[in-house]
Formats: sequence, C-alpha cells, structure tokens
Amino acid sequence: MNKGFSMVGLATRAGKTVAGEFSVEKAVKQQKAKLVIVSQEASDNTKKLFKNKCSYYKIPCIISGSRRELGEATGKKERMSIAVLDEAFSKSIIQIFNGQ
Repeated sequence: MNKGFSMVGLATRAGKTVAGEFSVEKAVKQQKAKLVIVSQEASDNTKKLFKNKCSYYKIPCIISGSRRELGEATGKKERMSIAVLDEAFSKSIIQIFNGQ
C-alpha cells in the first residue's frame, strides 16, 4: 500500500473520512469534504460525477488506486470513493499523491 493510502487509513482511524458514493457525494454537497479520492476502477460516469461536483465546489479530486486499495485504506471491503473531511490530512495526502 502506498503512503497516500496509509495516510487515508490514519484519517479513517481518526474518524475523518467517509466512504461510499452516497456519503461522499453528501460530504461534497455540504462542503465538508476537503479531498475526494475515486478508484481508477470506478465507472466513467462515477468519475465524471465526482470530478464535476468537486470542480463545482472547489474540492480537490484524485483518481487513484483500485477498489481494494481504497477499501483496505478505510478498513472496509471494497470502496469506489472516499472523502477526507480534515484539511491537514487532505493536504498531506495531496502532497503524497502529487509527489509520485
């Protein structure tokens, strides 16, 4: 697992993430999300939906990892999308992903 997903795991243990399409979309609309990560395996429609919503609300959106990687990072089975709700965690995760 890469460092970015390890950081997502830390954020999850701190109670600072939500996972799953409905919860992530709600967090974006309420502007609680500071970062959205969508699996590369998500459908084109799902990727487009989150890219457009995140762009509208000015929230960074990263398309990265498999469903399994996102799931493992949150301690769940498979996940297509995760929202990070904490500014500090999201900045660290963005730096890690951009540095790769």
